[in-house]
Amino acid sequence: MKWFSVLLVFIGVYGAATLTRADQTDPKLEELFGRLKTSASYQEATAIEQAIWQIWTVRGVRDVDQAMAYGIAAMNMGALRTSVASFNRVIKLAPDFAEGWNKRATVYYMMGRFEESVSDIQQTLLLEPRHFGALSGMGLIYDNMGRLPAAAKVWERALKIHPQMPGIRERVEEIKREEKGKPI
Repeated sequence: MKWFSVLLVFIGVYGAATLTRADQTDPKLEELFGRLKTSASYQEATAIEQAIWQIWTVRGVRDVDQAMAYGIAAMNMGALRTSVASFNRVIKLAPDFAEGWNKRATVYYMMGRFEESVSDIQQTLLLEPRHFGALSGMGLIYDNMGRLPAAAKVWERALKIHPQMPGIRERVEEIKREEKGKPI
């Protein structure tokens, strides 16, 4: 019953937001990314980041948004196979919706299916090259796989978009120290 209640809340929130089309093509993103790049503090960046995620997560098409909400709720509840099925539906209904690919990549990462996650991240980045979340996720995968130079390179790309990402800059510097003098 708790699971169903969470789902209804998500669908209610996302259903109310479907009056306007959003996603990675929303013109408001240009201004938000400009502000994110020049944000002076983590707190300021976090508010901008949340606004970007709100736009990215809503397509403005009822069936897509409901499948997205269901997938997010399932993911948050640990029902990963159900979540993948929901994100498969999002991708089938809207293959040009970057966040459908990114969310499925996240679930694949949680399942330890790194190759599939990387493939979905690559598709996400084709549709939304500024997707700092996808870049961050790819860095985590490479880091977990021991591909440290690749992780650092991807995270550096993410930091150019979102300089206030917590922990990323420190990990990049740590990798550079560890890799110094090693052949690449």
